[in-house]
Amino acid sequence: MPKIRTTRTKQPPEGYEEIESILDDYARKMRDAENESHEGKRKSESLWPIMQISHARSRYVYELYYKREAISKPLYDWLLKEGFADANLIAKWKKPGYEKLCCLRCIQTKDMNYQGSTCICRVPKAQVRSGTIVNCVHCGCRGCSSDS
Repeated sequence: MPKIRTTRTKQPPEGYEEIESILDDYARKMRDAENESHEGKRKSESLWPIMQISHARSRYVYELYYKREAISKPLYDWLLKEGFADANLIAKWKKPGYEKLCCLRCIQTKDMNYQGSTCICRVPKAQVRSGTIVNCVHCGCRGCSSDS
């Protein structure tokens, strides 16, 4: 979550005004997802919308800086420092094989049932048996391998 801006916080760098409305939309969606009723859902399922909105916001900042080159380096650094994007997830997106990674929990081997493996959503669709429903337990992703 982004930090709350007060009169004592540092002003955002130039160019923030252009993307502020979109980031405010993500903040509104995040608030709605947090306040949404989670009755009848598993504990992990109630977090899926929050993870997806966080991923989308991080992907937006990543594409603005690396793909479209629409924002400056100081603005990008400020957005990461203020928590508008996940710096660790963006660092993984820059590496080959992780371009479509949904969350960092999917590549952590310690949280998996089988020691040393990764999440089912990281398996390429060509290697999954037909009829198998792929759905990540951590974030609800349906496949984030770079081969799919």
